[in-house]
Amino acid sequence: MNIIKKIILGLLGIIALALLIALFLPKEYAVEREITINQPKDSVFNYVKYLKNQDIFSVWNRKDPKMIKTFSGTDGTIGFVYSWNSQDKNVGVGEQEIKKIIEGERIDFELRFKVPFESTDNAYMITEAISSNQTKVKWGFDGKMPYPMNLMLPIMNMEEMLGKDLQDGLNNLKVVLEK
Repeated sequence: MNIIKKIILGLLGIIALALLIALFLPKEYAVEREITINQPKDSVFNYVKYLKNQDIFSVWNRKDPKMIKTFSGTDGTIGFVYSWNSQDKNVGVGEQEIKKIIEGERIDFELRFKVPFESTDNAYMITEAISSNQTKVKWGFDGKMPYPMNLMLPIMNMEEMLGKDLQDGLNNLKVVLEK
């Protein structure tokens, strides 16, 4: 009986330590990537503001060609919702809504994931003119992970997980827009 008590107390101690550590860890994350595209800013912005165009350049939209997509509202305007439903566990079920547009400059999205986990995150795309024929595009994500789930942030390494896919998507965007 003493050994079982020690094991239980040891496990409770580990859990308590993990919960204590989680109190001091960040609960938010942010990841951003950028690329320069050899096209005028207006052309680039007028392409990225349409969520349906993400089917052409976004890594996530390309992961499951069989996913079911539904749309509501007018693409390229505030309130447009792009929903997806996939049997692929790497894609899942969710939706993306245009929340704010600063014409020619920035578009903000809200991402609502439903399966394989529930989460609401924010994303954005920013276009900045470098010259009359060059545009810097920034694509970023930020989100929150509530306590005690924030204990997973250092393990998950959101910078690495999301960063590669964001950069690959931007690389695809560059190829599409510079054709």
